[in-house]
Amino acid sequence: MTTVIAGSPRGGKIPDVGWWAGNARFVELSGKLLGAHIAHAGLIVLWAGGMTLFELSRYNPDVPMYEQGLILLPHLTTLGFGVGAGGQIVDTYPYFVIAVLHLISSAVLGAGGLYHALLGPEELAENSYFSGFFGYDWKNGDKMTTILGIHLLLLGVGAWLLVFKAMFWGGLFDPWVGAGGDVRVITDPTINGARIFGYLFGASGEQGMAAVNNLEDVVGGHIWIGTICILGGLWHIGTKPLKWAREVLVYSGEAYLAYSLGALAYMGIFAAYFVMVNNTVYPETFYGPVGVLETESGIVTARGWLATFHFIFGILFLFGHIWHAIRARGKAAGFDFRQGDTVIKVAGNPMIGNLATPINSSDLTLKFLQNLPIYRPGLSPLSRGLEIGMAHGYFLIGPFVKLGPFRDSAQANLAGLLCAIGLTLILTAGLSIYGTASFQKKSQQRYQESYSVSGPNVPESLRTADGWSQFTAAFLIGGVGGALFAYFIIENLDLFQAIALGKF
Repeated sequence: MTTVIAGSPRGGKIPDVGWWAGNARFVELSGKLLGAHIAHAGLIVLWAGGMTLFELSRYNPDVPMYEQGLILLPHLTTLGFGVGAGGQIVDTYPYFVIAVLHLISSAVLGAGGLYHALLGPEELAENSYFSGFFGYDWKNGDKMTTILGIHLLLLGVGAWLLVFKAMFWGGLFDPWVGAGGDVRVITDPTINGARIFGYLFGASGEQGMAAVNNLEDVVGGHIWIGTICILGGLWHIGTKPLKWAREVLVYSGEAYLAYSLGALAYMGIFAAYFVMVNNTVYPETFYGPVGVLETESGIVTARGWLATFHFIFGILFLFGHIWHAIRARGKAAGFDFRQGDTVIKVAGNPMIGNLATPINSSDLTLKFLQNLPIYRPGLSPLSRGLEIGMAHGYFLIGPFVKLGPFRDSAQANLAGLLCAIGLTLILTAGLSIYGTASFQKKSQQRYQESYSVSGPNVPESLRTADGWSQFTAAFLIGGVGGALFAYFIIENLDLFQAIALGKF
């Protein structure tokens, strides 16, 4: 591929990087990138078909499947192919057919990859023709959301294919049927959304989603997620990015790579956990004992191989996500590693003492700061002081109650209250001194504070002596009130617990 692009008429769009950069060389050449994308898919399918045949050639029906180093055949058995009662393999021909279909598909994908890599246009134009549908510009948010919608549609169709297999095309292997499990058709999948989404919040156990213990919930979950993906895909295809998405997201090839790696990292790490603790989707008959990487004889089980590789690659993808995310956001902010940049200048002057970093200038950090009461727009100085004071007074009492010198006595709560009020008075005095020094009326015309553009600015109403005085007074009232409220809760905690448990 390097020799092909060396004489490209669009050589200016090919980054000056080595072979190790992979598809980064084609980031601005949509045609070449499509060829690489298809070729990679062909390699994956080729591996799946070839590896299935390899495992089939080594399969020994007299040895438990999980002790034979198999990772693909166990997946096919859980889908109900060639397996009977007790988890016994009764027919290996379906595995052969599936492997050959993958090999044929890999040849088709490989041919498509070679065509787009060697013969097809280097850039796909965006026009009304069929080929124009595949053209894109990384910075075109409208096109990117359409591509996202297409991927969601494909994911939704994949989820529904499992549903059809479970309900109409032979069923799935259920390890809880009979003595050792059997294949059965799922006729009544769980449609109750509260039960399905309750797994996300630990309603069925501390293992979360991995606590699922029946195929009705598994198939019902695929119905829900498949429908959501399809509806989300149609919505993304028919709409443009919302305002918040345009402000928060970075639209570039490297940014999309970072987003994808982040998703893969999450799925890989979660899959490793799911494999290790779940015995319904990953039956012991095929994957080995739950929570065990290797048998007593030292043989790594199928569960061990899957969990280990998912975890390792999940961590690698996580590092890749962080690396590419930093590069993408840095480039969007004018930061260039290749030019030796090490800092981002704020307001054109690095001497102001507050340089923007990925932490203090990230969208998440700024949104959080902008919604704090000190910065939130539309509040009066009195409202700001009350809200901030109540939060401080409410939380200050706890350390004094639990860690103070009276912590083991009957007066611990009262001592904590008095200490919290005393500290609130000290803080109020500090605020008053700061306001006197910073907002003297006589100096307001000749002195103006400067604020970094990398963070939210203090409202104008607090930059005057009168506004700061109101803020300070309200802080004192809110702090004392917050401490008294916390004291009231602590003193009557047993009563509130009894009410909550219905014992009062």
